[in-house]
Amino acid sequence: MREDVEAMDIRDVTANWVNAAVLQKQIEARVAALADLRHTPLFFGRLDYLETAQEGQRFYVGRRHVHDADGDPMVVDWRAPVSRPFYRASRKDPMHIGLRRRFGYTGGDLTAYEDEHLTDPDEQERTSRLLQAEIERPRVGPMRDIVATIQPEQDEIVRSGLAGTVCVQGGPGTGKTAVGLHRVAYLLYAHRERLARTGTLVIGPNRSFLHYIEQVLPALGELEVRQATVDELVGTHVEVRGTDTAPAGVVKGDARMAEVLRRAVRSYVTVPAEPVVVVRGSRRWRVPAYELQQIVTELLDRDIRYGAARDALPQRIAHAVLVRMEQAGEAPDDRVQDAVARNAAVKAAVKEVWPPVDPAKLVLRLLSDPAFLAVHADGVLDPEEQAAILWAKPPRSVRSARWSAADAVLVDEAADLVSRTPSLGHVVLDEAQDLSPMQYRAVGRRCTTGSATVLGDLAQGTTPWATRSWAEALAHLGKPEAAVEELTAGFRVPREVIAYASRLLPHMSPGLAEVRSVRESPGSLDVRPADGDADVVAACTESLRHQGSIGLIAADARVPALAEALAGAGLVHLAPGDETTPDCRLTLVPASLAKGLEYDHVVLDDPAAIVAAEPDERTGLRRLYVALTRAVSGLTVLHSAALPPQLCKSTTP
Repeated sequence: MREDVEAMDIRDVTANWVNAAVLQKQIEARVAALADLRHTPLFFGRLDYLETAQEGQRFYVGRRHVHDADGDPMVVDWRAPVSRPFYRASRKDPMHIGLRRRFGYTGGDLTAYEDEHLTDPDEQERTSRLLQAEIERPRVGPMRDIVATIQPEQDEIVRSGLAGTVCVQGGPGTGKTAVGLHRVAYLLYAHRERLARTGTLVIGPNRSFLHYIEQVLPALGELEVRQATVDELVGTHVEVRGTDTAPAGVVKGDARMAEVLRRAVRSYVTVPAEPVVVVRGSRRWRVPAYELQQIVTELLDRDIRYGAARDALPQRIAHAVLVRMEQAGEAPDDRVQDAVARNAAVKAAVKEVWPPVDPAKLVLRLLSDPAFLAVHADGVLDPEEQAAILWAKPPRSVRSARWSAADAVLVDEAADLVSRTPSLGHVVLDEAQDLSPMQYRAVGRRCTTGSATVLGDLAQGTTPWATRSWAEALAHLGKPEAAVEELTAGFRVPREVIAYASRLLPHMSPGLAEVRSVRESPGSLDVRPADGDADVVAACTESLRHQGSIGLIAADARVPALAEALAGAGLVHLAPGDETTPDCRLTLVPASLAKGLEYDHVVLDDPAAIVAAEPDERTGLRRLYVALTRAVSGLTVLHSAALPPQLCKSTTP
């Protein structure tokens, strides 16, 4: 298929050089989409249909559609309707499938297959060994797709329609990130033309996480999905160079700030006190102040965006002038109205009544002028909250200000109050539990006319403003009608490891369902005391004897000392997001960046230090919960200090 595209001759099929350039670019994109991924097999399953329109037909299921030289299908795309039984069929509901075959691969080579005769009464129900082997296969480098191992409850979410927003609550190892990425791939397959126009976006918590997942969609043939963090989305207005205290960050992230900003923007509108007199030729047309006041009041009452109302104001004034012209017997047309709207007197009145607003300058004034903030936060923020967000030393200009990430979100909100933020067709928001209400609003602005897939785990919220309930979060996102789905079956984390980590749940997220892992792996958990960095290095050396990736997770403050110890022992290591080569399997991970990542074996350094590094115990326990649940095959917990008491069986919340 790739060779056929490369061999296309377009010299005589285009009308001009512009069309030729566009077509050539499309051909190059198609060639890139058909790139040969040496370790990624094109098919992983087979379906033999018994009846219906496909009676007696056999379909090979793969990551993408493959046809032969005559155009006949050899492999059908996993997203096609005919492939659905590969994920959904069971003995209770065979979905007209007589045989389902799974293929096993090693390094891209076909090494095994396994058959399920779904309608054979003599064959016993059993867990697929190839399925379990694929889940447990050692992983080195970026995250890979799970297209061969999607489970029925996951497939239901993946194939849900484009029109609705879906929120997925899932504990560690339930595959929520993979579900979100595969949902994007499915929607691009089912609604490609629409999403090609409107665009798609994947939002992650940090750049390291995005590097980790960036190869999943290309492996499924999707190359045009943009990836970004929330900070990158809103950081186009101002340069972020500062940080906030926790109290300031909580207030700035509160949804009430939207009302403060709305009041501040509208405060720039002044009530007209003078009439507008328009001179055309020998005639003078006068619009009295009271009529101007009515026009301004009507625009304010409509509560449209500041910029849109400002653009409408000169046309409204011009219309009032045209009414007077018609009353005087003239017959003005649209060209006359446009000319009047551009009249110097009208433009001067608009500038006086409805001046332009710079969003960054507005927020700068709000955060540096106590009197201005007090007026617009009256009845919304109390005096202590107002004092928390005011800059101690007001900057001289937008350029010199040390904007924080929360400030950038406020500027983005103000910018949307002035002019509408463009909307995308679909947005995937991962690790959503850590977003503030104002950040949810920023994301929601990017999908007002589209839909979203929200992924997260309330138990893993580690910010001071972490999400308390999905209903509240979805309301801030502007999608209160979204369906909330819960994934409780764990596939990645061994049962012994998740059970150990779940001891923390009653102390940090009471009432949240514990993940039940389907994988039992005796010996996967090892908790032991350590005596200094040498024991940590020894544990890493021991883990490197196993196959797959190794993650050494530690409190952020411990990372420099551990990096030095690893270097002294001759152990080469990477930073999160740099896992792109099988030559180095060890990654040193600060606990603050561990969320969303996974490693075959994890060495966890000093749990008490991870808890103590956070501003409060509950946040610290959540950070520890995240770190404990990054392991796929084995977890070694080393502690030089006493373990947090919440990890002991005898403690109660």
